[in-house]
Amino acid sequence: MVDPMKQFWVTVAAVFVALLIFVALPVVFLTGAMVSAVTSPSASGPSGPVVIELDLRGGVTDQAPQNPFAMFSGSGLSVMGIVDVLDRAQDDDDVRALFVRLPEAGMSPAAADEIRQAISRFRRAGKPVIAHSQGMMQSGAVVSSYMVGAAADEFWLQGNAALQAAGLQTEEIFFARAFERYGVEPQFEQRYEFKNAVNPFLQSDYTAAHREATLGWMNSVYLSAVANAARDRDMDRTVLQQALEAGPAMGEAARERGLVDRLGQVEEAEQRALTRAGEGAETISFASYAARPDTRRHRGPVIAVIEAEGPIVTGTGGSASPFGDASTIYSDRTAEAIYDAIEDEDVKAIVFRVSSPGGSDVASEQILAAVRAAVAAGKPVVVSMGAYAASGGYWISSEASHIVAQPTTLTGSIGVFGGKFVLSEALARFGVDIRSLSVGGETANLFSPADEFSAADRAAFSGWMDQIYDGFIQRVSRGRELPIERVREIARGRVWTGTEALRLGLVDELGGFHEAVQRAKVLAEIDEDADVQLRRFPAQQGFWEQLGLAFGGGAEAARALITLGALANDPDVQAAVREVQTARARAEGSHVLADEPL
Repeated sequence: MVDPMKQFWVTVAAVFVALLIFVALPVVFLTGAMVSAVTSPSASGPSGPVVIELDLRGGVTDQAPQNPFAMFSGSGLSVMGIVDVLDRAQDDDDVRALFVRLPEAGMSPAAADEIRQAISRFRRAGKPVIAHSQGMMQSGAVVSSYMVGAAADEFWLQGNAALQAAGLQTEEIFFARAFERYGVEPQFEQRYEFKNAVNPFLQSDYTAAHREATLGWMNSVYLSAVANAARDRDMDRTVLQQALEAGPAMGEAARERGLVDRLGQVEEAEQRALTRAGEGAETISFASYAARPDTRRHRGPVIAVIEAEGPIVTGTGGSASPFGDASTIYSDRTAEAIYDAIEDEDVKAIVFRVSSPGGSDVASEQILAAVRAAVAAGKPVVVSMGAYAASGGYWISSEASHIVAQPTTLTGSIGVFGGKFVLSEALARFGVDIRSLSVGGETANLFSPADEFSAADRAAFSGWMDQIYDGFIQRVSRGRELPIERVREIARGRVWTGTEALRLGLVDELGGFHEAVQRAKVLAEIDEDADVQLRRFPAQQGFWEQLGLAFGGGAEAARALITLGALANDPDVQAAVREVQTARARAEGSHVLADEPL
């Protein structure tokens, strides 16, 4: 039951925050960084023919962040947003071309796959794509960034820049010798040898299994990117691979090797895009075009879209900081979204977007139970895997009606680990003594950092790990219709790419969100060419509603903030604020050149 006084003061605090924000609105109007810049007609950019500029240099998440302050950190771009907007733009007669600015470093291979596919669909609509790079440095999966550029009609490189995408690289930091030196004792159980997430705590180098699994997925990702780039550039794969592996190529050398098409500054590449777009075309930012009203998908059968990104934990996320930018999958919230879609009579199928490295087994089971309920209710669930769907991410996907993964999605990791760090000796070296007392059963202090596992502790904990692992195996066996012994062979904690997972029967199809929607239509017996409504669960909230809920004010605070948000968007209020800001600026001796927001 809610404490009325507590609720009152929480509401007062939330409204106070709202008032502070409202007072700060003159700054907002000047910078264009907040409400009016997003919702006013001028924010949609020029009318008539346009070239969309997609700048990937600020990084890309898989899904749009849920917290209200995400606009102040990062690029704000998500793979799901890029796919949605480019699919809309390819059917928009006003959009004549796409101009892509490529990152200097690597990007998530699966994200690159999905963006490449969206670019390919855009090109098939008869619209040119120009990509520009200011150089690429060998780091991480930079070959994936190169693959995105290769998908364009024209790939430009700044003349004095180097292109270095000679392979795929990763590193691991191992702490075993440091822990031994400083008296930290890690005690962990893994199921089994490929479940290497805890290896950095236990080893000083790659084990044979760790090395095998890592090189396995790295080779798969690298060869997939090279093959896609060669196909898009109409080159022999071996020739392109040799050109990439020859080392850094500066300007003209990159063009001579066939790695790029043209050399020039970014302004020249942008002008080329405008020229190809036709007379009168103007450049519009991706964010500005995305803010334009979307009139599609408001007719036809409904397909629910549920998104889940990040580690999987129990709870609702109600206590999470609104200033955090990390995505998290909360089991209560995600399961509730699935049950809401089940109860909605309009929903014919569900597309469940998953991008997760794993997490809590009980939280994963709660979400899987909801997936199972949807399938039992006659609503097919198609999982669309993002950057990864490993461990708990695969657990929540395993009993879906159909699984779609990118060739480079890291999936599987059917295994479990757990344990603790014993810190008594490490602390003792600094004169700090930690002592443990317990009552009850033998294993009451099982996870105490003061004591090592006793024989009884180790046996109990090991048995627990075995039960979780066996439960995981059973769910995969049931969901994928594979014999349990076959699942045991391909599990053991090993991570596979989507290409390998398809061969093993862990996924059904290679592709992205677009392919997942098409499969959902088939399973729901909807004509493949029919228009459908994509309805998100839970419904996306506006900025002010998110802010109210983020500060814990509940419905009343949310309503107060929404009201203030409506006032902030009211033209009369905006005009009054502009008059105040102009008068204040003049009184302070400023030279005001325009009364309109900049």
